[in-house]
Amino acid sequence: MIEPRIKSVQCISPSGLHQMSYKEWGDEDNPDVLLCVHGVTRVGDDFDNMARALAGDYRVVAPDVVGRGRSGRLRNPELYRLPQYVADMVTLVARVTARGPRSTVDWFGTSMGGLIGMGLASLPDSPISKLVLNDIGPVLDPDALQRIGDYIGQHLRFPTFEQGAQFVRDVSAPFGEHTDEEWHKLAADVLRQDNDGQWVRHYDMGLAQPFRSATPESARADEAMLWAAYDAIRCPTLLVRGANSDLLSPATALSMTQRGPKATLVEIPDVGHAPTFLHDDQIAIARKFLLDL
Repeated sequence: MIEPRIKSVQCISPSGLHQMSYKEWGDEDNPDVLLCVHGVTRVGDDFDNMARALAGDYRVVAPDVVGRGRSGRLRNPELYRLPQYVADMVTLVARVTARGPRSTVDWFGTSMGGLIGMGLASLPDSPISKLVLNDIGPVLDPDALQRIGDYIGQHLRFPTFEQGAQFVRDVSAPFGEHTDEEWHKLAADVLRQDNDGQWVRHYDMGLAQPFRSATPESARADEAMLWAAYDAIRCPTLLVRGANSDLLSPATALSMTQRGPKATLVEIPDVGHAPTFLHDDQIAIARKFLLDL
């Protein structure tokens, strides 16, 4: 079985330095790099199956975005926002392309990871050559955001792993059908034991702060900024939508096929927010687009 290497890179924020951990799969000398970036409370381990499937074609790099998993935490939780995440990814791209002849990467981003990819792909001289946006776009449904914000901010502790895993399974029901083994992994990747032996979610509770400080005015400004970023993207773009998604509406997805990079749209039936890409049929969608099959 192909095994990953766990590495880290030092990044900087206005409040100081922090470490960002990442998994790296495949040949260390492969110049073709695929960066896989997870959703708001998830981790790079989400991409283990896809990384194994694509490691023969790519060096697959899956970071834990700052504040999550093995990565460090920010001293100022108000900085848990897209500009900081994009800056961290610039540092990571520089690291993983430093030895090769190419300074570009392909990008697969789920939810928040897609927003980070949009931000980076919109910049002049962006290093992103192909972009996959997994169930995310410039318009974010307010009710869905409220649901996510409430979920993030719950400081929950579980006496047993099984209780924590059941909670993760319940709130992740929109992911669609998965086996018990797959649900176990999805939970194990984001739960850890604290010093008291309780099971807690493996991220900084400060992630909820930017959600709490949001206003209708800031939400409108964010949407305008995201559309401007999307319209500036020039690389080939694939948009994946869970057919039952409450975060990416059919109308927004359609607009994304008509403006900016004019994304190719693929809908996955019987899934909400967001497709996990644990399954072969979903991985095949990404493989076909990324490798021009």
